[in-house]
Order: sequence, then C-alpha cells, then structure tokens
Amino acid sequence: MRSLLFVPGDSERKLEKALGSESDVLIIDLEDSVSPDNKAASRQIAATFLKSGRARTRAQLYVRVNDLASGLTDKDLAGIMDARPDGIVLPKAEDGGDVAHLATALRVHEAENGIEDGRTRILPIITETAMGVLNASSYRGASERLSGLTWGAEDLSADIGALAARNEDGSYTPLFQFARSMTLLAAAAAGVPAIDTVFPNFSDTDAFERDCQLAARDGFVAKMAIHPRQIASINATFTPSADEIEKARTVVEAFAAAGNAGVVNVGGRMYDRPHLALAERVLARAGEASSR
Repeated sequence: MRSLLFVPGDSERKLEKALGSESDVLIIDLEDSVSPDNKAASRQIAATFLKSGRARTRAQLYVRVNDLASGLTDKDLAGIMDARPDGIVLPKAEDGGDVAHLATALRVHEAENGIEDGRTRILPIITETAMGVLNASSYRGASERLSGLTWGAEDLSADIGALAARNEDGSYTPLFQFARSMTLLAAAAAGVPAIDTVFPNFSDTDAFERDCQLAARDGFVAKMAIHPRQIASINATFTPSADEIEKARTVVEAFAAAGNAGVVNVGGRMYDRPHLALAERVLARAGEASSR
C-alpha cells in the first residue's frame, strides 16, 4: 500500500469516480463523511459497490466502519461483510484490545458468509483520542489481521480541545508531532507499515508534496488521501526511486556474498545488519509497487 483514498460511502457518484483513480486502496467511508440519517443507506450502497466494483479495479477495497463506542460497528459489519471487503478501517481505536475485539467479530462474520478465516484485514486509526495516543504500544501481537497503523489529527483536536494541529508554517504543533511519532514507533514495534494521515487542503499542491516527502523521510511508507488528485503525488513519493532500488540491491548482494557477516564494505562505507533490513524493505516496497 502506498495510497489510500477515502470515498464517502453514501455517494454512488464518488464511488464510481474513485474507480478511475490509481489509488492502491479505496476506503469506503461509513463514518465521518456520512450523516447520521444516511448511515443505513450507506451500508447498502457500500455493499453494492464492493460487489460490483471489485472486477473493475486493482485497488484493495477497505471499509471504514463507525467506532466501537458509537454502537454502530456491528450494524456496519452486518451490512457489508457478505460483500467481502479486503479490510476494515477502525477509527478511534484506543488499544490493541479494540483490534482484538474487531478481529473476533470479523471471524464470526467470515464464518457466516463463507469467507476464509482471517481474510479480512484491520487498519486501526490509533491517535484520534488521548487514550489512543497513550496506548500506542499495545498493538504488537494484537492480531494477525493487522495490515498497518495510521493516525489522525482532526478527531484528536476535538478530543483534547486543541484549536489547531499545525503552526502557521504548516508544521505540526508539538502535541501532534508526538502523536505522529508514536504511530511510527508503534508500527515498527508491531512489524506493520506506518501510514500517514490525510492532508486536508488538497488545493495546496506544494504544501501537500512537502508533507508527503517529510512522511517518507521519517519512515511512513504510505499516505491516506481525501481527493483523487492527491494520488499521483502519493504514489510517486512512496515508490522507491531507481537510485534507492539500486543502492538497496547492492547492499543486499554484498551481505549475500559475505555470508553471515555482521558488517560489509560497500564503496568505502560500512553497512551493518540494520542497513540490510532497511534495504530489504526498500526492495519489498519496490516489488509491491511494480505489481500494481
């Protein structure tokens, strides 16, 4: 996954339009972009789209359900699981226990609908509440269904009463920098991809591209989007360049030639085992991107 595009689950027009994007994942949203009066209708529209759209896109199809505290999660799953979504995005996740709870519910729905056990993946948004940020380390081992960890700023602002998440220059304030960093650390500890949050002002192309580049620099391997026009920049940023691939291949080959060495010399520079792990990750990402 490099790009994940949110699409309102109650808009047939926007769902159809999203099929023409190059996003690696389409997230059919039943939560924030759907009004309370449209929740039931959005489940029906989402299920129909899942069934009809799968043959018309290479993207994975995820559904963002309503959070566990809303009392709507079970209704969401009941409405869409027979359409076999590839994954569920869990908003306002507060700890690994929430993921385990969802995993148990998914196992029941999979059994009821003849779906292979464990097929449906889970992507939690882990920083939308203060408790979620504080419990970021709890996702390690929470479920084999975990496909990544991501974060969000807007709901966290509301939860703690922050008036803004960013400074005037566009950088995050210290609190939101902390939430962002916790996501990176939590994903690394859990052994899953770290996925960056959305950039709301899709009309500011320059600022958006800087945001993508900073995310890639810091260790995120994918980014969520709110508009199709953001996808090209995301895919370009999070696809390893030819130079990165060549460098990574050289490091991997050097270690292979050296046998069980802890350190190798490549072009006069010493590389140790952490460099090997990073190089292998780059090649894995390159292989996934080329298969799209």
